[in-house]
Formats: sequence, structure tokens, C-alpha cells
Amino acid sequence: MKKKICVIGAGLGGLSAAIRLANRGFEVDLYEQNITSGGKAGEIKERGYRFDTGPSLLTMPHVIKDLFSECGENIDDYLRINRLELICKYFFPDGSIINAYSDQDKFGKEIEENTADNSESLNKYLTYCKTIYDLAGDLFLTKDPSSISTYLNSKALKTLLNVGKIDPFRTINEANESFFKDQRLVQLFNRYATYNGSNPYLAPATLNIIPHVEYNQGSFIPVGGIYSISKALNKLAEKKGVNIFLNQKVDEIILENREAKAIKVNDKIIKYDKIISNVDVNFTFKNLIKNFNSRESRRYEKKLPSFSGLVFYWGIKKEFPELETHNILFSKDYRKEFDDLFDNKKIHNDPTVYIYISSKLNKDDAPAGKENWFVMVNAPHIQNQNWESEVKSARKNVIKKINNFLNTDIESLIEFEKIMSPVDIQNRTGSYLGSIYGISSNDKFAAFMRQSNKSKTVKNLYFCGGSAHPGGGIPLVILSGKIVSDIIESENQ
Repeated sequence: MKKKICVIGAGLGGLSAAIRLANRGFEVDLYEQNITSGGKAGEIKERGYRFDTGPSLLTMPHVIKDLFSECGENIDDYLRINRLELICKYFFPDGSIINAYSDQDKFGKEIEENTADNSESLNKYLTYCKTIYDLAGDLFLTKDPSSISTYLNSKALKTLLNVGKIDPFRTINEANESFFKDQRLVQLFNRYATYNGSNPYLAPATLNIIPHVEYNQGSFIPVGGIYSISKALNKLAEKKGVNIFLNQKVDEIILENREAKAIKVNDKIIKYDKIISNVDVNFTFKNLIKNFNSRESRRYEKKLPSFSGLVFYWGIKKEFPELETHNILFSKDYRKEFDDLFDNKKIHNDPTVYIYISSKLNKDDAPAGKENWFVMVNAPHIQNQNWESEVKSARKNVIKKINNFLNTDIESLIEFEKIMSPVDIQNRTGSYLGSIYGISSNDKFAAFMRQSNKSKTVKNLYFCGGSAHPGGGIPLVILSGKIVSDIIESENQ
């Protein structure tokens, strides 16, 4: 008899788990409170503009390809993925610009021409990043860390014997300063701590695995933008027989003797053999499981949340040839920016500004002669701030910064605007305190502190998505779905 599985949340992690389990013969119901699937990887379409709402870059595309291959499908029938030649254009307060090319030789030449460092510095650094990935990638990204079998193999033993080479005892900033003399390059590579909502001056250098993924493996954008990934996985889920229920908010996970037995949705009780939460771990324990308290839930609640984000979606009635698809306008005092985020719980008054313009690649994303700007600054997680005031102040500072860097009057060019604050992120995606990535990685043990994919205190309850192992970002949440599906399949044998 088929086991009946419930997946709560149709983000990319939930879709990944649902697809794999359905493909392996389980009966799978997938519930999503919003009217579309995709979670943070959604879209906005208004007045001729289309915006990706959350993630804006794809790395490790093999993770998605493996999902389609496992299901006997050709990814090209669902999704077209293009590699970026220029990953990001970096603008610095002193007026200098560094173009981060995907071609390592070209990037090295750019560094030699525009910084105090050289191509050899870059090559040594990316080799170091690759070493971390080769030693730790498989162990930390694709396996269940709570299972003893994860560590009983030669690859895991090699990692443990070479723990110093994954650099857990230095911070990202300390490691990057050891490779580069030019502080602009240090700042450029420190930025990768933000990929999981962390502080580069506190987070372990093991996270320098991220530049390897972006530069050595490549950076990509699908045709049609990031939301096309959500649509492709939704289509695959339907083909594999997943029952998708949109605009259906699960109100409760019902326990009997600490065993997940059913869900409550639309005042109906529906029984399941296994329940997977693709919702934030803290939200799951606090809001979906009633009157429940355990060491597991208390432990995760005490961990420092990652930061959040403030996003302005702007329809710009002009084209800016000096900008690329991905652009960063850096702050003058990067350390102070992170102090404000984590210690002072406010948006820095000179924030680093990220501008993603998908219409540079996908012309249909904006009317002719115009551009769709996704403008984001890092924001603290929710903690009694006056968000109306925070947003108003940040918007003023962002506009001033863009005007100074681009010598323009951007306010006069905005003909469409939508704003997503940390409060909106929490309400729309269930992210606890608006924290995009679950807990931060601001200490050397953070990799071991994420929620396990299988609950330790509630039988038949599982977790996937950005707040669970192995973390946030498109490939990682898809891998979290794979880990959960592998655990459930192994238990069913």
C-alpha cells in the first residue's frame, strides 16, 4: 500500500521533495498558501514589467538537472539555462569599477588592470575555495548530518582528517585578507557571506565554498528569469502525479503522542503517514504545532536569525547601458553595515545596494526602452522596528546613492513601484522574523546547527527549505528536498 505524504509549502524545496517521492511511488499532496507555487522564487507582473521576487542568480544547475534526470525527463523540455559571461559589475565608493567575469583569465586580467592584486592572487584564492568544496561539499550539502552513515565512508574520513583545509577557524574576512592586498577585492569576496544571511567578519571561512560555486562552476540565468524554475518544477510535479493545492493554508500539524498524524486545512482533518514542512522551522514549531515544547524547538529558537532584505521593484522608463544584469554599489564602511544589521538591528545609512535587471537578458521583462530594476538592501530581522520609518529612510538613502553613482535622477524615472519589507517576507513566505535564510552562520559551528531534515522529537515529521539543512539558495533547498525524500524512502524499505 502506498504511503501518503503531505508537503506543506510549494517552495523549491517542497517541490523537490514532492516530485521525488511521487516519482518513487508515494502518494503526495502538496499544499501552498499562495495562489502560485515557487515560494520566495515567485514573480510580479504589472504594467508591462516582470520581476523575479526573490532569488536572482542560479548556481549549481546540475542539481536541477539531476532532479529531472531522476524522473526520466529531459530538462531542456522544461527549462533553458544560459551561463553568464559577466557575473556582476561592482561599483566602489572611490569611483572605481571591477567587472567580475566568469572566465577566470578575463577576471584575472580585470584584477591586474584595476587593483593592487594580480591574476595569480585570484587563481590561488579560487583553488583554495575549490579545495573547501572538494572536501566539504558532498558531506555538508548532499547528506543528512544527523545520520551516522553520513560519516562512515572514505570521503567523510578524508574531510575529517583535513579539517584545517576547510578553514573553519578563521573568519571569511580573515581568510580573504590573507589572499588579497586590495581592500576592494576583500570586500567583493566578503560579500558572499550575504548569500546565507551572515556577517563576513564573524562567519567561518568554510563559507568560501560559495565563490567556487559561482566562479569555477559558473553562474546562470534561465530564459524567462528565475521564476521559470518554479514553473518548470510545478509542471514536473503535476506530470509525476503530485496533487497540488494552491491557496490552501495549512493551519495545524496534528500530533498524537509526539507523532505527526494529520493536518488541519480549511477546518478539515486529513491524515497522512509522513508530513514534510517546507515552511520555516521556527514557524512550524511555533504556529503549526499547537501547545508543543521540546528541546529541539527551543534550541533552534535561540539561534541568531539571518538578516532579512528590503526590496524595491521599480519600473524604470529609461535604459542604463552602464549597468549589467547584476550590479553592486558598495558601502564605504562594510564592517559598520554588518554591525548595524546584527547589533543595532537597523538598515545602515549607507547600505550596499544590489540592482538586478533581468530585462538586460530577457527583453520581454520590460517595455521597449525601459528596464525592470530589482533593488535590494540587506535589512535586519524583525525586532520591534518601525518598518514604515525604516523603509522610508532606506528608500531615501538608496535613491541618493544610485544618483551619486550613476549621475542621474532615478526618482523621476520610476513609473512603477512595489516594495517588499521584512514584514512582507514573513507574511508571504512564513519566514520567521523575516529571516530569509533561517539562522545565520556567524560562528564556526553553524553548519552543524541547522535543523535536521528529520525531526528528533516528532515522529514522521521532516523539514526541507532554506531554514533546514543544508541552507538557503536555489540549489541547497532543492538538495534539502532530495535529502528528505531519501530519508523517507530508506525508512519505507
